[in-house]
This record gives sequence, structure tokens and C-alpha cells, in this order.
Amino acid sequence: MKYFCNPINVSYRYQFNADPRRHGTLQICREAADPSMIAFRGRYYIFASMTLGVWVSDDLANWENHRLPDELPLYDYAPDVRVFGDWVYFCASNREHACDRWRTKDILNGPYERIEGSFPFWDPNLFADDDGRVYFYWGCSNETPVYGVELDPVTMQPVGEKKELIFGHPHAIGYERIGEDNSTLPASEEEVEAKYRAFVKAGPVPEEMLPAEVKPLIRGMFTNKPYIEGAWMDKHEGRYFLQYAAPGTQYNTYSDGVYVGESPLGPFRLAENNPYSYKPGGFLPGAGHGSTMQDVQGNLWHTATMRISVNHDFERRVGLWPAGFDKDGELFCNQRYGDWPMSVSGAAEDPWRDPAWMLLSAGKKASASSFVPGREPEKATEENVRTWWRAAENGPDEWLSVDLGRVFDVHAVQINFADDGLDVPCPGEIRPGSQARYIDEADHVTRWKLEGSADGETWFVIEDKSDARTDLSHDLIVREEGFTARYLRLSEMAVPYGQAPCISGLRVFGCGDGEKPRVPQFRAERTGDLDMTVDIADQPDTLGFNILFGSSPEKLYHSYMAFAPGARRVGALIRGREYYVRVDAFNENGITEGTCVKLSGREEIR
Repeated sequence: MKYFCNPINVSYRYQFNADPRRHGTLQICREAADPSMIAFRGRYYIFASMTLGVWVSDDLANWENHRLPDELPLYDYAPDVRVFGDWVYFCASNREHACDRWRTKDILNGPYERIEGSFPFWDPNLFADDDGRVYFYWGCSNETPVYGVELDPVTMQPVGEKKELIFGHPHAIGYERIGEDNSTLPASEEEVEAKYRAFVKAGPVPEEMLPAEVKPLIRGMFTNKPYIEGAWMDKHEGRYFLQYAAPGTQYNTYSDGVYVGESPLGPFRLAENNPYSYKPGGFLPGAGHGSTMQDVQGNLWHTATMRISVNHDFERRVGLWPAGFDKDGELFCNQRYGDWPMSVSGAAEDPWRDPAWMLLSAGKKASASSFVPGREPEKATEENVRTWWRAAENGPDEWLSVDLGRVFDVHAVQINFADDGLDVPCPGEIRPGSQARYIDEADHVTRWKLEGSADGETWFVIEDKSDARTDLSHDLIVREEGFTARYLRLSEMAVPYGQAPCISGLRVFGCGDGEKPRVPQFRAERTGDLDMTVDIADQPDTLGFNILFGSSPEKLYHSYMAFAPGARRVGALIRGREYYVRVDAFNENGITEGTCVKLSGREEIR
């Protein structure tokens, strides 16, 4: 079988950002986001922001990077790609001038035909209905909505007036609130003005010299209103499913919601299952601004943006999850164990299938050749992509080792490299604009050797990439037949720009032969229109918990993974709707389902 583990295992390019909203300070990180995924002539393609190319796969598990021609707007965000018959249509975002489109019959080799644009837009999405009519959706703002308009299918020029389709409602829709765990409501105008003035005063550039397009972006940083963005349209059994992202890419709750209508331009109503794509917990959170695609067997998949946001707000990756429509026509996506290894065929056969292999490394003891203060080896087993071990030097003798505590049957290892405050010269010319940057085109390499041992003395090689020519910062090693080991050791590391190696996750998956956890005990209470608290009792046989909730016991489509007992606030509820909650427990040996309860407490519409 073919396996993958989020984030998608590709080469993520380095960005040298000189963002005017950050006073032009150069910030360096890897980035890919806002994926458009399509199936075209039997192959799969993902176009993501700031990659200079396209990722191509024959099986949804193994992806290769391919460079796209420079004539395309590769420095513009949120590329939108759609298949219309024999053609693939491409466009991307720009607020400063009319956005052109291109089309091709051969994605990798071209040629690309240019279609002149008529107006600027951001976060575009093109949709062709069954009757041949074409519609276009766009919008990315915490002030304005997602818009829609019909287009002429030949000229791609608007037909009629645009319509306002989706506005943010953070006082009624919990998952639209900004902040970690949807914790913050919008600020007053007075608060916004005061923070804007203080920011401009502290900056090196006087306000009158700031570009006009930058000023509203700066103000937007302080409104605390959600960004409503990232439209994507699908049609199912005569109904139109307009997906959108909120509240902001830098939060763990970046998610995709969905509205449903009977026509391409509405009116639309908020779907029963929302947020549709939502992953606030686990190793790598976030599941917003994505696309939904049908594979060659007719199965649905959703790809979206995952959050790191340490070196820069836009330090992001791309994830992939099974999706589908339930018997009532509700669109769903499964992210319960959304950054654990999964088989493509297994997920396609049953989108709610439990993972075959359990997480073995979380919280386990780690040691290393060296470390810097605050970057101890145990950071590599915290199940948190935002913390990492860092070696003191970048020499060949540095190593990191994890002790699983006892011998396990190991089947997969994910090695996650991090970047720790890079300070290197920009290798090219910064392109000006509201998203001023340079994307490094160099072919970097990431190298390592992974060994295993049952006793810590006799070692065997699991995988040797010490001569690799690839740059895979989230590499996955799968041994379907398994091997036995207690210790795993990563050595002979070499990473881009001669950094000292940093590992945010040396993640090990496999099978224990002990007892599964007991049925977890918990109490779920609605504490407001948009919030609930789930208080989970401690039990020593448990590694972590998955809080599941939804509109009925059969539709627990939302999940929040937690690695500690106690009270957990979940702020993604919708005012006036009823919810059911279940807490599952997991350890190295398996998953134990909890008891489903109806959410108690305040459920009235205020």
C-alpha cells in the first residue's frame, strides 16, 4: 500500500520576506500554502503559493516538484487551477492590477495561452457548471466578503454584476473568531486606531511614505476581525458547496467552512456541518484555505494549509485528508489523526478508518550529542512543530536519539527539520510590493542517517540518506513489514545554508502489544453561545485524547487532539445549534472510544 503523513512530503522553498507590515525586516522561512489540487489525465497536481512550481503525483502519496514557466504569476498568492475539458486554467492573486489567466493542455510542458484579465482580485476560484456556464469567486479580507460573478466562458470577462456571498460573523460562528483556539472577538474602532498610530510611530517609515495598499493591511492587523478568504466551489447532487477559510492563517484554528445553495451565486446558507475542515490540535495544526478534489476512483480528498508561523506568520505547509459527502449530502473531512501516517487506499475505502499504526514517540526520553539552551533534545518528542532540538554545531558528529521505553514493532518514522532564526544573505533580488520577497531557487539538500537498536549498543541502518540529492524537511520512512527497536538515532545530518540541524519532531509510529486505554471519563459543558469546556479525567494508561463533536452521535465530524487531561476549551461552536460530544483515548496499543453525550449547558439562541 501507499502511505503518506502530513505535511505532504515535498521540498518546501525558502522565502526571504521583506514584509512592509513588519517594517521591512527580512524574515526567512519555508512556505507553501493555499493549495489548489486537481486530477488531470490520470495524474494529480497541487499548485500552492510561493513554490515556483507544481507538485505532481500518480498515487497521492509520492509527490515531485516541477518548475513552472516564468510567464505565470509565480510570485502571486493563492494560485487557482481548474480543469475544463481538455484545458487547465490558471490564475493567481494581485490587488494592484487586473489579473490575467492562462490555459494549457500540458501542465508540465506547456505552452500556456494568456487570457487578458479585467479586474484585480485575491484568492480566486473558477468553477464550471454542468451546463457550461462559468462562475468566479474571490475575496480575502477582514472587511469585505467573498464575491461571486458569472464569466463569459470564452473571454473570461464578467457577465453581470458581482454579488456579495459570504461575510464573517464572529459573534455567531465560533470558528471564525481569531486567536489561538478562537479566543478573541473583534476590537473597537478606537482600539484599532490607537494600535495603528503606535505601530506607525514606531516604524522607520513615516505614514505619508507608506504605500496606499499597505495602510489597510496594517490596520487589518489590529481589528481582530476574521479574514474571510480562500473560496472553493464544488457541486454535489444539484447543490452548490461554497467553501471558505477563516479566521487567519497564523492561528491553530485556521479552518475551512462551507455554505450551501441551490444555484452558483446563491443565496447560500451555512451548512449543518461546520467547520468542514478543522484541525486545531496535534503535532501540526491548521486546515484552512484549501480545495476539494475527486480522485480517479471517485473518492474525495481535501488539501489545505497547515500552520507553523514561528519565523514568519506565513511559515506554512500543506496537508491532505480524506473527505466525502454523507448520506444526507453533508460535506465532511476527517482530521481526527490528521498528521499520522495513513494509507491512500485505506482512507479511500473508509474515510473514517482509524490509523493502522499508533504514535510511539510522544513524550519519550531523548538525548543528543549537544544542544543549545531552550532547544533541548526532549523538544523533538513534544508533538509540537513550533518547538525543536537544536545541535550546538553543524558538524558531522551531531546526533539525536529517542528511547521508546521498550521494544516496539515500528512501521514508520517521520523526520521533521525546523529552521531556527536563519540569518543568511538573500541570494537574489527582493521583488517589491505588499508581499515583498525573494524565493530561493537553489537546489538545497537535506541529509541524514537513521538507525535503530533494541538495546542501545548494537545498531542497524533503517534508512541512509547521507548522500541524498533531495531537500525533504518532513521526510517519511515506511516499513510496512515492520522492524523491532527501542532506540532510534538520527545522525550525519546536513541541512540548507550550513545551519546547525534542528528537529521539531522525530516521530515514530508502530504497534504496541499491551492494553488499550480505559474508556475515558469526561464532562462537557457549553459555557457560552460559541464555546464549550471538555474536562477530561486523568488516567495513567493513556497517551492522549481526541475530543470529537458534531450535530449528532453519528456525525462527530470535528476533532481536537489533546495530550493531557484536564479542562480544554473548544471555541468553534455555532450559536443556536445543538452538539454531541465524545472523547476517545489512545496510547501505543490502540484507540478506545468514549461515550457520546449531548452537550449540556447554555444552548439557547441569545
